Amino acid sequence: MLLDEKYNEIRDMVKKFADSEVAPLAMSIDHEGKIPTALIGKLAENGFLGSYIPEEFGGAGLDYQSYALIVEEISRSCASTGVFVSAHTSLGVWPILNFGTQAQKEKYLPKMASGELIGCFCLSEPNAGSDAGSLTTFAEDKGDHWEINGVKNWITNGKEAGLCIVFAKTKKTPDYKGISAFIVETKTPGFSIIKEEDKLGIRGSSTCQLAFDKVKVPKDALLGDLEKGFRVAMATLDGGRIGIASQALGIAQAAFDYAIRYTKERVQFGAPLSNLQGIQFMLADMSNKIAASRLLIYHASHLKDAKLPYSKESAQAKLTASEAAMWITTKAIQLCGGNGYTKEYPVERYFRDAKITEIYEGTSEVQRIVIAAAELKAVD
Repeated sequence: MLLDEKYNEIRDMVKKFADSEVAPLAMSIDHEGKIPTALIGKLAENGFLGSYIPEEFGGAGLDYQSYALIVEEISRSCASTGVFVSAHTSLGVWPILNFGTQAQKEKYLPKMASGELIGCFCLSEPNAGSDAGSLTTFAEDKGDHWEINGVKNWITNGKEAGLCIVFAKTKKTPDYKGISAFIVETKTPGFSIIKEEDKLGIRGSSTCQLAFDKVKVPKDALLGDLEKGFRVAMATLDGGRIGIASQALGIAQAAFDYAIRYTKERVQFGAPLSNLQGIQFMLADMSNKIAASRLLIYHASHLKDAKLPYSKESAQAKLTASEAAMWITTKAIQLCGGNGYTKEYPVERYFRDAKITEIYEGTSEVQRIVIAAAELKAVD
C-alpha cells in the first residue's frame, strides 16, 4: 500500500525528531527506568500527544494512519517512549473522544493534547486479565456521586497519569454486562499507586498496580452509557492494537536496520558476514516479515479512518507485527553473536522490549480468537 505524500512528510518529520531527541536517550531511559519529563514536554510540543485530537480541542487534527506512523517511528528509537505515546493516545484520549460528552471533551482533551494530563486505561485486575468480564472493581451509586473501590493491574502510564479510564461493575453480574466506564482524575482522594512493576523490557514505561479506595467521582464522570462499559473497552482496544502493532513494527525495524549494518561491517573468514548466503536468507525473512506487518497496520488504519469495521484487521496487524518483532529481534541477536547478548549493543534491548507486544492489549492467543471468530461469522 503506497502512502500519500502527506504521510511521507509526517514520517520524515517524526523520524527527524526521534533520531535527534529520542534515540540519544534510549539507553538511559532503559537503564534508569524513566522517561525524562523534558522529553514528555517535547512530545507534547510537537503534537504527538494529541495527534488525532481535533484542532478545536487543541490537538493536531491528524488521522489514525498518521498516529500509527508516529508510534512506529518513536518506537524505532525507544519502545518505552513509543508505548507511552500509544497508551496515552489510544487508551486515554480515544475513549473520551468517541464516547465522551461535549463537556467531557472540552474539559479533558485540551489538557491531554498539551501533556498537562497524561491518560491511562484501567481494565485489568489481579484476577481479571484476558477475561475482562470477571473484574470485581465496583462503582456504587451514592445518589449525588459514584464511589469506586477496587484494584487495577498492569496499568501503562500509571505513574505519570493524571487521568484514568476506569472500568467497574455498576451491577453485580457474573459477566461483562454490568460494566460501566468512568473518567477518574488521579488527584482524587482514595487513589493511590500500590507498586510499580520491575519488568523485563520497556523499562522506561511505568507499569503500575493502582488502588481505588472509596474514590468519589461526580455523576458526570460516567463515560458512555451506564452498563455499556464493556463496549467502550473493546472498541478502545481494537484501536489500541494498531498502536501496539506499530510499536512492534518500530522495534522490528530498528533491529533489522542494526542487523544489516552489523553484518556488512563484521568481517569473518576474510569477508563481511553479509556475503554469506545463510545470513542473506535470514535478512530476507526479516525484510518480508516487516513488510507484511507494515501492510497489515496500514490496512487496519485505513479501515479505521474510513469508519469501516476493523476489529479483525487490527487483531491481524497486532498478531503479525508482535510475533515478527519477537522473531526478528531474536535473529538480530543471533547475527551479532556474543556481542548481541551484551548491553553494549542495542539488540538485546530490542529483544527485551519486543516480548511484551505479544502480551499486552490482548495476547497473541486472544488475537487468534478474535480473528477466528470473525472468519467463522463471515461464512454463517
